[in-house]
Amino acid sequence: MATIVLQGDGIAALTCGHLLQSAGFGVSIERAPRAYLPALMVSASSQALFRDVLELRDAFSSLPRIQKRVVKWGPQPEPVALPHSAVIASEQFLLEMVAKLFRANASSPEAADWTIISSRPLPESVIEHGFGSQVATVTLVELEKGSDSTACWIESLEDGWLFLMPDAPGSGWLISVGGPLNAHLNNSRMIAGQIRGLGDGTREFPSYPRITWPLCGPHWLACGTAALAFDPLCGDGTGHAIREAILASAVVRAAARGTNVNALRAHYQARLVAGFKRHLAVCLEFYQSGGVGPWWDSIVESLNKGLRWCDHQLSNAGEFRYRLRGLELEEIRATNSR
Repeated sequence: MATIVLQGDGIAALTCGHLLQSAGFGVSIERAPRAYLPALMVSASSQALFRDVLELRDAFSSLPRIQKRVVKWGPQPEPVALPHSAVIASEQFLLEMVAKLFRANASSPEAADWTIISSRPLPESVIEHGFGSQVATVTLVELEKGSDSTACWIESLEDGWLFLMPDAPGSGWLISVGGPLNAHLNNSRMIAGQIRGLGDGTREFPSYPRITWPLCGPHWLACGTAALAFDPLCGDGTGHAIREAILASAVVRAAARGTNVNALRAHYQARLVAGFKRHLAVCLEFYQSGGVGPWWDSIVESLNKGLRWCDHQLSNAGEFRYRLRGLELEEIRATNSR
């Protein structure tokens, strides 16, 4: 049976390792020390993936739950409350939960049949394409007394947006994208009223969509954040990571069965680009309605550039030749019509 090396230890890599080890492959790991995100909102659909694919039935039962989101977006004068279903978890909590599912081997990377690349460095031939330049700032905040710990808030501003999610009664995490955090709070008409004070220290990270190209090569597949990075505005990055891992592990298993490797790699790239395109399209809807002015126009222009890039790549890919049935890839048989 083939041996696999995981480069990185994020959700995508660990999920891929678990799925492949469960299928009988030898799996080793090259860990990549890094700072973890302090809080992630895990949607109901992502929770279902943890439950159904990773068989983690009660993993989220003790975590803070979000039951509604309060939105002030674009020109609407008053906030709108909408039902929502999510939990708040730290990235470290999610990683430790998935890491318990398998035990990595101590095999040598030089002996690997496949490398799943989920962290830097990338192969020298790979180029990262970014569509935007916006930076996010995240900071711990103290919430006002009486603030609803089951609600999250999102608000658009002249040159960016704010997102507030509680992680316990009286505390939460604030994400500011675009302009300076303090300026955003000064201009906020909704979220600023939920915050009593800011905690010590902030972290910054690029928040614009990014994709590496190519996404795979001889004996390697990029997966997780080494393949795609998503705008936090749309959420569900955890779910995307698990879906990428399912596809990557299915490609490796199909190759071990003797399926044409070049065709499998082409399918993998096309599927990831199609998923990235859907993300860009959703982002475009949000940013087109979020505000007017140079900042919003620049984001819309970058997203349209990304959509054109995806269309170009997909136009060269042809029709999908495989589909997932459960955790396995099967060839799509052409049917002759009479």
